[in-house]
Amino acid sequence: MTDEEIVTLFDRCSNAGRWGTDDELGTLNYVTDTKRRAAAALVKHGRGVSIGRDLSTTADRLNPDPLRHRMLFDATPPLSALDSFEMAPHGFAVTHLDAITHVFWEGNAYNGRTSAELLAPDGLRFGSVHAQRDGIITRGVLLDVTAVRGVPFLTPGEAVTAEDLTAAERLAGTDVTSGDAVFVHVGLERREVEQGTEDPSVRAGLDASCLPWLHEREVAVYSGDCVEQIPFPSKAVPLPLHQIGLVAMGLVLLDCPRLAELVEVCAELGTAEFLLTAAPLRIPGGTGSPVNPLCLF
Repeated sequence: MTDEEIVTLFDRCSNAGRWGTDDELGTLNYVTDTKRRAAAALVKHGRGVSIGRDLSTTADRLNPDPLRHRMLFDATPPLSALDSFEMAPHGFAVTHLDAITHVFWEGNAYNGRTSAELLAPDGLRFGSVHAQRDGIITRGVLLDVTAVRGVPFLTPGEAVTAEDLTAAERLAGTDVTSGDAVFVHVGLERREVEQGTEDPSVRAGLDASCLPWLHEREVAVYSGDCVEQIPFPSKAVPLPLHQIGLVAMGLVLLDCPRLAELVEVCAELGTAEFLLTAAPLRIPGGTGSPVNPLCLF
């Protein structure tokens, strides 16, 4: 797609005003009570899988601002062991939920707001992760792009297209429907086992054609072991999943899960659908929150 075509996606995929001018939930509005009940009915085996990353206190190229963990003691000798944590949730080292006003494009944010309106020293004034405090309970669908391509993993910088998502949807044996959370698998963990920790500046991921695909299916949550293709070949919109997804769609992004075990369990049980549960910490004004998402079968 040309830059001009990509820019048109801001209008084509816009949810501005769809749920009212004060809406802060974005695509979580697609998750209805009926959707939650249907998702809960998917639990047949009692099997649970965590897809969160372990938090690391060690700095590396994926984790330049690592968790700071202090052990504290309340007396000598101590009556109990205590902790203090400081962490930066965004980036590639922490599984986290993005606030829908976490990213801007040309000074614009979700639902007609501007960055100047939203930013304050004590946090976001609108659309913060606190709006997601009731959590996410919905159907998750695994879209295994490596399986449809017949490869163990995608190479760094490779693009996932809308056609890939459609093929992975067919392989899953179910249609992605309104309120779903989709999990796109490009085999990152397997590639890191074979080739070492990835370079975060060159990553396989979605191209811009995937945004209308997600919008038309009314996807509530995007997740996967990839975000957008990095570097993305557009000067106008260098981060289309985040900029078009958050700014235009209000698409909730569950970033940086670990999917290898989820893929194994889906294969073992012969399914690509499951109950997803996730909830942010209650951080008023927060731009994001670490989470430990759970997939139940």
